[in-house]
Amino acid sequence: MSALPQASATMTEAEYLAFERRSEIKHQYLHGEVYAMTGASRAHNLICTYALASLATQMRHRKGEIYPGQMRVKIPATGLYTYPDISVVCGEPKFADGEFDTLLNPALIIEVLSPSTESFDRGRKFQHYRQLASLQEYVLISQDSPRVERFLRQENADWVFTDAVGLESSLELPSIGCTLTLAGVYEKVTFEAGEQDTDPPQQA
Repeated sequence: MSALPQASATMTEAEYLAFERRSEIKHQYLHGEVYAMTGASRAHNLICTYALASLATQMRHRKGEIYPGQMRVKIPATGLYTYPDISVVCGEPKFADGEFDTLLNPALIIEVLSPSTESFDRGRKFQHYRQLASLQEYVLISQDSPRVERFLRQENADWVFTDAVGLESSLELPSIGCTLTLAGVYEKVTFEAGEQDTDPPQQA
């Protein structure tokens, strides 16, 4: 997925939504500018598939909904429209309009990192996501080595960082009461020699 490169057009929000609902590819939107999103690698798609499947299995009989990367999310406070790789809602989902395709209240957002998006996902995009009052956890998954990072919102609005490293590790997701095992997330993903980190998880 792209990280807000050069904008291709200027539109109002209404024009963007009308355009996007007809488009065969996804676009992000911010401050009138529209940004095409690029395709994803094999590893990226595998990680999204298995992470989504794990969460769907664990939440099958619970209240809440899980959405893949086709679900658009709007951050009203900043005006960003974007497509997280995975979004999870606890309770009833809220949507921007009657089309039910623009989510407003994710409790958990997961992004799979890539060279073209990592800086944006860690920096400016997280700044946007933090403006969502509903958001309790932000998770970043590396596709180059077995590592999953979690930022958990505290009652004082601070965010606490934890990561899990190595295929034997797992990471709890308190906001939705689920656990991601790295062996499950990275099923069928192959790594270059030396990329399978085995350092213990760190917490700040």
